[in-house]
Amino acid sequence: MTRMRAAYADQYGGPDVVRVRDVERPTPAGDELLVRVRAASVNRADLDGLKPKPGFLRLFMGLRAPRNHEVGIDAAGVVEAVGPEVARFQPGDEVMTDLFAAGRFGAFAEYVCAREKAFEPIPTGMPFEEAATLPHSAVLALQGMRLRDGRTFEPGARVLIDGASGNVGPFAVQIAKAMGAEVTGVASGDKLDFVRSVGADHVIDYRSVDYTKAGERYDWIVAVDAHHPIRAVRRALKPGGVYVTMGGTTATMFAALGGSLVMSRFGDRWSGMMLWWKPMHRPDIHTLKKLIADGKLKPMIDRRYRLEEVADALRWVEDGHARGKVVITQPAEA
Repeated sequence: MTRMRAAYADQYGGPDVVRVRDVERPTPAGDELLVRVRAASVNRADLDGLKPKPGFLRLFMGLRAPRNHEVGIDAAGVVEAVGPEVARFQPGDEVMTDLFAAGRFGAFAEYVCAREKAFEPIPTGMPFEEAATLPHSAVLALQGMRLRDGRTFEPGARVLIDGASGNVGPFAVQIAKAMGAEVTGVASGDKLDFVRSVGADHVIDYRSVDYTKAGERYDWIVAVDAHHPIRAVRRALKPGGVYVTMGGTTATMFAALGGSLVMSRFGDRWSGMMLWWKPMHRPDIHTLKKLIADGKLKPMIDRRYRLEEVADALRWVEDGHARGKVVITQPAEA
């Protein structure tokens, strides 16, 4: 029996519930790939799954303890073996994945095994640790720049990114700039220089300024993690403006869902939850690769950890220290 090291969480809680242990290495079947992980990145979604957040997710993940004990969704590495029904990849290919696309977890491990549809080739010449930052956060950022019907903003639009310094925000700032927007980034004061460095034209310290009360109006607002009532945010939108939120507390998410279904139908401003997220959506992956090739998008890595330090990596993100992505790296050979 071939073994591997992998992170597991047997109970709900903070990063300290995550342990790395020896488990059986999976064997690919059907249309599955077995990939040797060279790097994995930490997302807020990993922490939300440990708590879980919002609370109603326990109905789906397990009421008292998680049904799925694996941890992590983003990884990049080398195909080790393929199932008999795999058509697009072969051993030796360099790939990246958001395992959500296959409905599973387990990126914080020496190997991952999932269906072929969850993988795409990494951008040409990109290091594994940078490629591992893209699948979840960069795709979310790109999809936050349009509505379900494809509507987006025009060049010259005023775009605000609330949560501009973390996992998704730096990608969102860069993508909005590449689309010709005038971008304002919201973050804590000690991270404002970092937000400027990724391309923001203006910055707001949320600890001293509430952008919903500052009198400025925006064409498009993306809140990576909502902290304001939806009615307050709508006041910061221009007529015809759009507010998209990707997460938040249970209360703010339900309010945003109500905005999607009710408020946006009877006003001139669209506001609500981003319900059209498609993990590993191939056209969006191609768009991201082009932005990278054109020098308009670059992953920003804050810290690197080893697999055995996965709890420390999660804690660094949970405590709000990260400027950009936190990555777990692994050697080329066991």
